[in-house]
Amino acid sequence: MRYVKWLSHYLDRRRSAVTFGKFDGLHLGHQKLIEKVLELKKEQNTVGIVCAFDMRPLWKSKQLHMERLMTGKERYHHLNSQMDYLVECPFTEKFRNVTAQDFIRDVICGVFHASYVVVGTDFHFGRNQGGDIHMLEEYSKEYGYELVVVEKERYYGNVISSTYIRDVLKEGNVRLTNYLLGYPFEVNGRVERGRQLGRTLGFPTMNVAWPEYKLVPPRGVYVSEITIDGIKYPGISNVGVKPTVSNEGRVVLESFLFGYGSDAYGRKIKAEFLEFRRPERKFGSIEEMKSCVDKDIAYGKRYFGIE
Repeated sequence: MRYVKWLSHYLDRRRSAVTFGKFDGLHLGHQKLIEKVLELKKEQNTVGIVCAFDMRPLWKSKQLHMERLMTGKERYHHLNSQMDYLVECPFTEKFRNVTAQDFIRDVICGVFHASYVVVGTDFHFGRNQGGDIHMLEEYSKEYGYELVVVEKERYYGNVISSTYIRDVLKEGNVRLTNYLLGYPFEVNGRVERGRQLGRTLGFPTMNVAWPEYKLVPPRGVYVSEITIDGIKYPGISNVGVKPTVSNEGRVVLESFLFGYGSDAYGRKIKAEFLEFRRPERKFGSIEEMKSCVDKDIAYGKRYFGIE
């Protein structure tokens, strides 16, 4: 799959099947759109495209602190083996003011040469969200594309959306979050050198800086699986600021892997969250902290059936 940033950098003139959206999380609802694009790509011999709107320029202009379920790199890796193109479109002031008709003419047709446009029932586009699926259908014959509208995926009556999943995750319900995503909530990063306190206490940990704009779930300890050098290890992870031993206030992911004994500094890891264990707390002493962490480790080993 090729990654393209900015619409002006997309130069493929072949006919396409394209879907549009923010695609934060690539959850079960998004996957229905992607599956339809893949179906059309195979059956109609078209180029498969996900066009994802990057909302960060809008957030910065409005001084909003927003959080995402996944980073751009994580989205790329999830789509990499499926699509021909992931096109990231920064939601700049200029793009925000494109009219709905100009979006159809200049983006859907002018940039992507779309034969098929695949969107959800509530898709809106153009200045002041002036365009919708009815407008797309109205202009489809004039511009030579077929509109495919995909119904929303629901969970007990709730529409599965990025907003809904963010709310679920903020409550610490990791199991439901993972079900709605269709895969475990994850954090990716490079292991940085910490104070090595865990090593002196008998549980060496891997520290990863929390990614910018990534949603921080409730601070605390999670049962997790951590992939390093292509191998997945069971373990436990703490999300938080380590208040017992640090005053920095910087959110860090700190993971202890069962069965891993090598030096991980500088290596990339992926931590997948499976279950929330307990909230982060400030302990009265290092000894009290170690006693609690020992219990966390025992809990994690029972979870994975490790003797």
